[in-house]
Amino acid sequence: MRGARSTPPVEHVALEAAAGRVLAEAIGADRDYPAAARSVRDGYAVRAADLPGTLAVVGEVRAGEAPGGEVRAMQAMEIMTGAPMPRGADAVVMLEHVRREGSRATVDQAAEPGQFVNPQGAEARAGEILLCPGQRLDFTHIAMLASVGRQRVPVYAAPGVAIIATGDEIVPLAQTPLEYQIRNSNVYSLAAQVTRAGGEPEILPVARDEERHTRELIECGLEAGLVLLSGGVSAGKYDLVERVLADLGAEFFFDRVRIQPGQPLVFGRVRGKFFFGLPGNPASTMVTFEIFARAALELLAGLEETTLHMPFARLTQDFQHRTGLTRFLPARLTADGAEVTPVPWHGSSDVPALTRANAFLVAESGRAEWRKGDPIRVLLK
Repeated sequence: MRGARSTPPVEHVALEAAAGRVLAEAIGADRDYPAAARSVRDGYAVRAADLPGTLAVVGEVRAGEAPGGEVRAMQAMEIMTGAPMPRGADAVVMLEHVRREGSRATVDQAAEPGQFVNPQGAEARAGEILLCPGQRLDFTHIAMLASVGRQRVPVYAAPGVAIIATGDEIVPLAQTPLEYQIRNSNVYSLAAQVTRAGGEPEILPVARDEERHTRELIECGLEAGLVLLSGGVSAGKYDLVERVLADLGAEFFFDRVRIQPGQPLVFGRVRGKFFFGLPGNPASTMVTFEIFARAALELLAGLEETTLHMPFARLTQDFQHRTGLTRFLPARLTADGAEVTPVPWHGSSDVPALTRANAFLVAESGRAEWRKGDPIRVLLK
């Protein structure tokens, strides 16, 4: 996947629209940070060699103004947090450690040179690379971009993702389904997952259980950067996705994975575009996107590294499952992430149970039982 992807096109967006996008170019410091040595406390700028002692207060330095004058022997200047250090001073004494009487300030303790001073260039030197391409911009990166004066930011264009549900049983949201029909929910959950992963979803019409119609929609979807199909990848008579893709000349990388929900999962490339054939049950669709398709989408979006975060949490009750497959089961994680409780459910079509969960329990394929208090992996929702 990594070797086959091409570099996405670059676009420039306003800083306020850059959060969540993937940076396309290196960003360097436009000057030293800080540009001058500054105080990190409210107090007095002094010469460390003069302490302890009583000093003459010869001025004041506020943040946002240039210091006037110089601190000479047995002198001090009152200074505010963030203000530049005056000439001659090499340390700051905190306000609460100074007794002020008129124009005299008494300090009863020694000070070290550099105490409570942030030296010039301590955070970054002019020209130093601060942000590298291929990283998703979070709020700290936005602060850095603002600090170096970037009003517009070079980012990779978000890849378009075509989403196609398959099956004659699927009806539009506005339609009241009959007992043998279901509303088209998977495309909307997938669209939300695609957006969160940095893509731009495009929901196409439902592909009917007919080869020609399925082919037409897949060909339409290939205009996007990635195609996601929901349903039609099992071994049933009317599961047509693999057959149609094969007729289009697709290269299949795999068509089954040893997890549940989500065993029938197709990944490949056709006409230069990657595709995923995801299972049709809602939980299967959600889980397989998070484990497999999200990483592919993030790489296509220009992200340099992608990870699947599955931390450990302690079980609040005994738990067991059948070995042979890694299972992803709905669960409720405590706010601190320390403990996890399985959520009762009735299989991968049980959307109400999924909404009561905020994570998936990850039951390893080779282990059958866990006891209360045992650590177990979780996949965050």
